[in-house]
Amino acid sequence: MSYYDQSNFEIRCEWGRKGVEQLAPISDVIIIVDILSFSTCIEVANSRGATVFPCDWKNESVQEFAKSVNAELASRRGGSGYSLSPISLSQIPQGTRLVLPSPNGSSISLSTGTTPTLAGCLRNAKAVALAAKRYGRHISVIPAGEKWDDGSLRPSFEDLIGAGAILSYLQGSLSPDAQVAIAAYHSAQPKLKHLLKHCGSGIELIEKGFEQDVDIATELNISDCVPTLVDKAYIYQLV
Repeated sequence: MSYYDQSNFEIRCEWGRKGVEQLAPISDVIIIVDILSFSTCIEVANSRGATVFPCDWKNESVQEFAKSVNAELASRRGGSGYSLSPISLSQIPQGTRLVLPSPNGSSISLSTGTTPTLAGCLRNAKAVALAAKRYGRHISVIPAGEKWDDGSLRPSFEDLIGAGAILSYLQGSLSPDAQVAIAAYHSAQPKLKHLLKHCGSGIELIEKGFEQDVDIATELNISDCVPTLVDKAYIYQLV
């Protein structure tokens, strides 16, 4: 028994890859939340009918992997073509197959094992919560967070708020961690866009010229698309 797996509760919330390792084995479904890049990109791409393969950021064989699944390989944000910039995916054609490496949400998606896995963001918060209920009562929401320069987890404001938005639509016994995320979301919701533009990750993106990405990521409940991990790829699912 682990003291940290929140197993006494039906609705749980824990950070990053270690959170997945603790909660996936005892969960009916996992929801990955990476608001200002990965999960928003997945929702944007899937909603247009594209298939997206998560891939670890440091995978040296990523080009070979893309070829093996007959997919395009996304570039780094700010480069040409598709990337971890949601705006770069806003016109992606239906049927596109894309490998999307990322240091947080993508690598975490690969660690959920056989547990059903969804990608959630603010844009599809309610839809993802409703879909999660179909898998069972034990639901774990995983805010991905960011990384410090030494590679350690940096819990991020935006992913806490995104997790809280999804959790706010779930019923069942809530772990203290889930309750705190919901409280944070309810506090932030009246000024959501303002706060996300002024948190550390938002400021960083805006200063690098990606304010449109922040705008896209802060749109709340505008999508019914539920990205679902099937055969190592996120595909479109409509609630």
